[in-house]
Amino acid sequence: MKITTKQLALTAIFAALYVAISVTIPFAIPMGVAGLEIALPALFATIFGIIIGPYLGTAAAFIGAFASLALLGMSPYSIPFLLSPPLNAFVSGSLFYNKWKQAIIPFVVIMVVFLFTPPVSGFNSVQIAIWVLWDKILAVALIAPLVLFRKKLTAGLGAAAIFLVAFIGNQADNIWGSFAFALPPVYEGIFQMPMEAVQISFLASPFIYPAIRLIQAFIVTIIAVPLLQALCKTDWLWSKNNILTKDLTMPPPPPPTTTP
Repeated sequence: MKITTKQLALTAIFAALYVAISVTIPFAIPMGVAGLEIALPALFATIFGIIIGPYLGTAAAFIGAFASLALLGMSPYSIPFLLSPPLNAFVSGSLFYNKWKQAIIPFVVIMVVFLFTPPVSGFNSVQIAIWVLWDKILAVALIAPLVLFRKKLTAGLGAAAIFLVAFIGNQADNIWGSFAFALPPVYEGIFQMPMEAVQISFLASPFIYPAIRLIQAFIVTIIAVPLLQALCKTDWLWSKNNILTKDLTMPPPPPPTTTP
């Protein structure tokens, strides 16, 4: 893939936008463990992937997240989750630009590896795996209707399709967070938590995370739909081959001709 100067400029602009949002709106949802929280500015990584594609969007989200951590103090609690926004941008961008298999691979790989982490492979392993992964498995399953019923989901403004893309992308963010938190250097070294406490935290709130991801997806949809309408006639979008192409970029049909 050839990267143009304009694409590099857009990547830098979106990375700077991520930093600006993180610094000016440093709002996060505490998750009941000291230092563990969901940063709401990270949901904009979905929009990065949708607009500038899975690769440039990933780069912009990573640079923006890293720069934000540096400016805000590089908290050790946040470093393990640095890859969550880039993964969101990658999965969201892949889905939006019809690269379904590319979006599924990181999801499945991380979920499988997560099953072999100490908190999951020990006592109550089956229950922990179900409690943590049920909504991620649902997110992967939702890729199928996004592919099979694309025409219906993209009818009108395409809000339903954007909502699904945003929900799946934010769940990708979540699966990396769960995996990183389940690593001994993270829960023992950074959070100073025994494995039993980590297992309890995984079992404590299996429905809070999906609810937060639904809210994030709703916010992304509200922002992304009018933004895409404004950008569809420009060359800002990474590719014209996307799930909304027929609805947003195709010219209206010509008027019927009459014969004398």
